[in-house]
Amino acid sequence: MNAVIPTAGGGPEVLDLRQVNVSTPQAGEVLIRVAFAGINRHDVGQRKRGHPPAGATPILGLEVAGEVVAIGPGVAQDLLGRRVCALVNGGGYADYCLAEAALCLDVPAGMPLEHAAAVPEGLFTFWFNVVTLGGLTAGKWLLVHGGSSGVGSLGIQVAKWLGARVITTSGTEEKCRACLALGADHALNYRTADFEAEAMKFTDGRGVDVILDMVGGLYAQKNVDTLAMDGHLVHLTHANGPEFKVALSSIIRKRAVVTGSLMRGLESDKKHALARELRESVWPDVAGRIKPLVHSVYPLAEVRAAHALMDSGEQSGKVLLRP
Repeated sequence: MNAVIPTAGGGPEVLDLRQVNVSTPQAGEVLIRVAFAGINRHDVGQRKRGHPPAGATPILGLEVAGEVVAIGPGVAQDLLGRRVCALVNGGGYADYCLAEAALCLDVPAGMPLEHAAAVPEGLFTFWFNVVTLGGLTAGKWLLVHGGSSGVGSLGIQVAKWLGARVITTSGTEEKCRACLALGADHALNYRTADFEAEAMKFTDGRGVDVILDMVGGLYAQKNVDTLAMDGHLVHLTHANGPEFKVALSSIIRKRAVVTGSLMRGLESDKKHALARELRESVWPDVAGRIKPLVHSVYPLAEVRAAHALMDSGEQSGKVLLRP
């Protein structure tokens, strides 16, 4: 089968399309014929490093959608032939991909596989960080930095499904309009607006309950100052500022909680519990109410161009690959 593997650490030019053997699913696993694979920032990071985390396949790709064509021992027979999307530990940039059956979600009949491929990483990441860790519920205010990103654009829709109120930041007016079209209550261009002042205005001086930050330490103090009492600040990356510098008094005064996580490194039992919660309580309803924002789809052979777009930061929503 075709698969994409970095030859070394570097830019998009290190991505190599190779022929590799199709793997056989082991206990608890399924083999998916990939229809579409999502591109994530973690893929870009792995490309720059040139190697995967310990124990993971060197093939890039953390989310796929397609058809189950083989199952391993202990997997229910009725999964065969089903359309699924899945969170995977690498291997998505390929014709076929192994996935844990426990981390698969059924794709409803009315949902295109193209949209389904844009779901797993964003849904798992958003729910765990913003709902499980951040405590977002109906009526609360959420601020999303990077609202037009893959996680952000899906998160806006899930947050509105929950009944929360959403403020987003993005770097262009076009991206702000995209966030509003997805349901955000307010969308701010961070190049021209002071998000702290605007968020305080929108919340009548109270502040926001949860901030999802996909920027890094750059906004550390302003983020804490924008929080409401008992607010949660959740970080997903340190790309634009690896250090978190704030006055401790501001955290203490607001009883603020600062946290963050990476979905790929989450312990298996926690990931399985998260998938079970989503499958039983969230996905059956939310699947019919969201429309993942897909910016563009590239053939697998054009993976270098797809990663060049990711490096540019010009996309809104997901960039996908099609084997």
